[in-house]
Amino acid sequence: MEPRGRPVLESALNRESAHFKANKDAWVALVREFKESLDKVRQGGGPKAVERQHQKGRLTARERIERLLDPGTEFHELMAFAGWGMYEEWGGAPAGGVITGLGTIAGKLWMIIANDATVKAGAFFPITAKKVIRAQTIALENRIPTVYLVDSAGVFLPLQDEVFPDQDDFGRIFYLNARMSALGIPQISAIMGNCVAGGAYLPVMTDVLIMTEGSGLYLAGPALVKAAIGQEVSSEELGGARMHHEVSGTVDFYEPTDEAALERIRKLAALYPPSRPAPWAEARKEPKEPLYPAEDLYGLVSPDGSRPYDLREVIARLVDGSEFLEYKGGYGETLVTGFARIGGYPVGIVGNQRLILKKRGRIEVGGVIYAEAADKAARFVLEVNQMGIPLLFLQDVTGFMVGKDSEQAGIIRRGAKLVNAVSNSVVPKITVILGGSFGAGNYALAGKAYAPRFIYAWPSAKYAVMGGAQAAKTLLELEVEKLRRQGKEPSDEELKALYERIKGRYEETLDPRYAAARLWVDGIIFPHETRKWIVKSLEACALNPEREPLRVGVFQV
Repeated sequence: MEPRGRPVLESALNRESAHFKANKDAWVALVREFKESLDKVRQGGGPKAVERQHQKGRLTARERIERLLDPGTEFHELMAFAGWGMYEEWGGAPAGGVITGLGTIAGKLWMIIANDATVKAGAFFPITAKKVIRAQTIALENRIPTVYLVDSAGVFLPLQDEVFPDQDDFGRIFYLNARMSALGIPQISAIMGNCVAGGAYLPVMTDVLIMTEGSGLYLAGPALVKAAIGQEVSSEELGGARMHHEVSGTVDFYEPTDEAALERIRKLAALYPPSRPAPWAEARKEPKEPLYPAEDLYGLVSPDGSRPYDLREVIARLVDGSEFLEYKGGYGETLVTGFARIGGYPVGIVGNQRLILKKRGRIEVGGVIYAEAADKAARFVLEVNQMGIPLLFLQDVTGFMVGKDSEQAGIIRRGAKLVNAVSNSVVPKITVILGGSFGAGNYALAGKAYAPRFIYAWPSAKYAVMGGAQAAKTLLELEVEKLRRQGKEPSDEELKALYERIKGRYEETLDPRYAAARLWVDGIIFPHETRKWIVKSLEACALNPEREPLRVGVFQV
């Protein structure tokens, strides 16, 4: 029996079913593969590069972060797969050459941005700049205090044209430094190695600047100075820590070692008062664990998306006490909407129902957004904004329904209504991609273009305009037409080989590591850790008490 007044989700999951066991077995291999990929990323530039860093008397970026955080607390690394599979002709750029994430310093949540000097001396590849900008943007939107651990040789010159000039390139970093400072977001920098050329502005534009012995801070190094103006000068005279501390006055604190600099950061961080929380966070209650184990998610959801599942079973393993107040549960059922608490915080949830539904004599396919579901979700998003609580989107979407009936029901108009509501929503949005994220469904459920505060993907996520099979057939038709214009008629065997080649090439781009490499998601997370990541994201969102008024403009009805 359901306790009176508590809308507890009752699980009907059969852990002994063949589907449950098959799903779980498939997940074992996938999780192992992704953990191996993550381990590879975290090796940075490799053992020899780590040894070179140690020989200079310096810690690596990951060692610095570990010592900076409060003992016993966890570092929630963001964008670990940045640059995955990119820049291979230059030796690659593991993690984009910079480590970013959320950690606890002196009892408070901070964003940490640390150059990895084991990767091309911490030089900025195009993805490095974009990753730093994304971390700063998260910090700005959520008012998260930020620490920069600087150890970089500056722009990676062979790719300077892709790093330097555009709106979201290197210069945006300093723009965001200034914007964050204007909003009163604390920023502390420690130069713990090289800091040259345009990159020198980053630490100098923060609230506090620390510099370690043996580090260098200058617009142009000794060799460039000699080439430019013929002046011969040592690195220490030009931009050493003592010079900037005692002569130029640029540095606020001089420290002899990495360890001393990290301790200085901790002492400074402890001086900042706690920020005023968002109003919705003031309503936080004591968290309650879900009634069902998170490990069930591996048996519930097939990693290849081939089997239907009840989204409510997923929600029951994410929300406090498995309590979920469903909104319009009998209408527009291919989207599930409702209210819950996660980590004690109130949230509104919108997600794709993956069951095949029989409704009024018709069958509705799970994962597809029908006209009624779009209406319901748009209305729900406005309701959540009226309440002023965060929105959590759980994506496993194949897109909007197509066909005569759907068009005559106004699917475009009603879908536009949902896109409008999500676009103009002013409450924090967090998105988790469980499976498919295809076409306009990605947009309507707060994909990256719709400014979620955080966006994550499971290893099972697939990110594209359409699925691999559909896309391959479309691309095959185009390729065959091209061949026919050249007077060639492919045989059945050639058609089959061409189809498989096109499908394989397309499906490479569906891998969530491909999306994560390009920062389309903030991280790939494992299903059993989903609740933990959502809670940490809500804690970060809670640091921003400001809320804009909701305006929706011309709203389709």
